[in-house]
Amino acid sequence: MLFRTALLATLIVTPTLAAPADPAATLRERALAGNAAWGLLESLTTEIGQRLAGTEAEARGRDWAVAKMKALGFANVHVEPFEIPRWERGVETLDVVGSHPQKLVVAALGRSGATPPQGIEADVVRFADMQALQDAPAGSLAGKIAFIDHKMMPTQDGSSYGPGGQPRRAGPSLAASKGAVAVLIRSAGTDYHRNPHTGATNWADGVTPIAAGALSLPDAEQLDRLLARGPVRLHLVMTPHMAGIGQSGNVVGDVPGSGDEVVVIGGHIDSWDLGTGAIDDGAGVAITMAAAKLILDSGTKPLRTIRVVAFGSEEPGVFGGAAYAKAHAGDKTALAAESDFGADRIWKIESRVRPEALPVVAAIVRAVAPLGVAASDNNTSRGGADVQGLAALGVPTLELQQDGTRYFDLHHTPDDTLDKVDPKQLDQNVAVWAAMLAVAANTPVAFGPLPADAVKK
Repeated sequence: MLFRTALLATLIVTPTLAAPADPAATLRERALAGNAAWGLLESLTTEIGQRLAGTEAEARGRDWAVAKMKALGFANVHVEPFEIPRWERGVETLDVVGSHPQKLVVAALGRSGATPPQGIEADVVRFADMQALQDAPAGSLAGKIAFIDHKMMPTQDGSSYGPGGQPRRAGPSLAASKGAVAVLIRSAGTDYHRNPHTGATNWADGVTPIAAGALSLPDAEQLDRLLARGPVRLHLVMTPHMAGIGQSGNVVGDVPGSGDEVVVIGGHIDSWDLGTGAIDDGAGVAITMAAAKLILDSGTKPLRTIRVVAFGSEEPGVFGGAAYAKAHAGDKTALAAESDFGADRIWKIESRVRPEALPVVAAIVRAVAPLGVAASDNNTSRGGADVQGLAALGVPTLELQQDGTRYFDLHHTPDDTLDKVDPKQLDQNVAVWAAMLAVAANTPVAFGPLPADAVKK
């Protein structure tokens, strides 16, 4: 609280606009006047489209990132390859059978098991939330389809995704352990379009994967109404499969600095296969590339190298972030941050730095205050999924928190497309990132290191 109070006091006495000679302010205004982020995002989503991890489409995304980084003038552009277990979506249909026959809209979850090709037919058992499923007796779901109906509400900071995403992440494994032959969840989302939200699920050791799918919210509520009229029997066909080992990789490009320290920024190049990955996370790749390009075009070499990483295979398990942290554990990484929460405006900055660096964070907040950005407490930042591996090594992090009020309307759905991006809000993101880099990459003050046991995992 003291940190927030001190920052607010600083902001009160700060002029509305920084002096024209202030590099951060200059870059901020340049970004607001229009930048390359929209062009990059339009190119990625139009020319490459969806980029499922480990597939040929993700490989084309890597090629795109290499070509764009080189065209932007970044140095040391290269791919750091790694392998992942590859999952592919198959056929997915869901029909109500019996007295109220009709189709429901479903999407398989990543790493879902499969039904036989002809599908399965079984009765449905509804659970209001994960606790209700947890309380179900062992073996009580034998031969049944479990339906987890946990509801998720929109929030600006995305905090509802923790409990709201738990049925997707852990529900299928729990249902399988109690004998279920398949599991359906109400999508981890906040929209009311007839679009299911996919996303990865996890299987506990010793649990055999079963068919696991997400219903669109309208279909989950339709199933609720049908269940209120009596027992419901479903016919489910779901044929995803693991497809062996796939090639993935991180694309790295630098804006060289005069010193030996590195500021790592980026987003993830892969996406789910239902949309074109504009919001999640083509925008993050475009925002960070465009911000670094502004630093490069300023004509002044930063003190610290700015490294932009297009991380691979984040969606199925943060494989790219883990691979980067392992490969670069010996680097002098001064700070890390990722853009991976859509393309709407940034409204606050969270930090996890040592106390001596708090004045630098305050300077960053002053630089972006005219854009409506405030500060949060120190030690709250997780930095983004792909930089948490670095955070675990003690690397300090910043989180430039975007407004997530509508993020889970689009997240992991067919609606994750370019038309959902507001160009002006995209510009605001680039302005905040460029101003942050102008300060963070040019200060001699150390943000860390931090003790690894202080990392919030």
